[in-house]
Amino acid sequence: MGAAANNVPRQPGLLRPALTIFVGLAVVTGLLYPGAVTGIARAVFPHEAAGSLIEKDGKVVGSALIGQPFSEPKYFWGRLSATAPMPYNAAASVGSNLGPSNPALTDAARARIEALQAADPDNKAPVPVDLVTASGSGLDPHISPAAARYQAARVARLRGLSVAQVEALIAANTEGPGLAVFGEPGVNVLKLNLALDGVKRGA
Repeated sequence: MGAAANNVPRQPGLLRPALTIFVGLAVVTGLLYPGAVTGIARAVFPHEAAGSLIEKDGKVVGSALIGQPFSEPKYFWGRLSATAPMPYNAAASVGSNLGPSNPALTDAARARIEALQAADPDNKAPVPVDLVTASGSGLDPHISPAAARYQAARVARLRGLSVAQVEALIAANTEGPGLAVFGEPGVNVLKLNLALDGVKRGA
C-alpha cells in the first residue's frame, strides 16, 4: 500500500502560474486598458470625457448629461425624477418602475399637473406627458420641444420677454436625435435656462 502511494506522480505547483495570470490580467484590464481608453477619450472628446460640464462665469454649474430640479415659474421645468434622497441624484440613478395602473404614478402626475396649472392658470393646453412622468434613469436633462413650448408663455410673461424671444431660445437649444437618427429631438433644460438668464428685458 505504501509502495503504491509512493509511485503516484506529483502534480506540479499551480499557485505560481495562477498568481502570474491573475496579476497579468489585473494589470491589463485594470490599468492598461482603462488608461488607454481614457487617454484616447480625452484626446478625441475632451469635453465629453470630462463629464460634459457646463460653466457659467468660470464656475461649473452642472453637466449637460444630468438634469437639475427647477421649480421657480420663471424657469423652464424639466422631467420628474425618481431618484432618492434628492431628485437627479447621479449616485442613485433609477426609474420609478411604477406601472400604469399604480395609483402612485397617477398621484405624481396629478401633482405635477396641478403645479404647472398653478404657475400658469391661463394655459389651457394639454400638458405634454414628459412633464408629468419620470425618465428611466431619473437623470434625463432633456424635455421635448413640445414640453418647452408649453411653458414658453409663462416664462416670457414672468421675464418680461416676448413669446417669440423665448421660442427662439427654445429653437436654439433644441438638439437633434443622436447621430441624426436615434431618438427624438430634445431641449436641454439647464442650457435653456442659462441662455434665458443671459437675456435682458427689452433686448
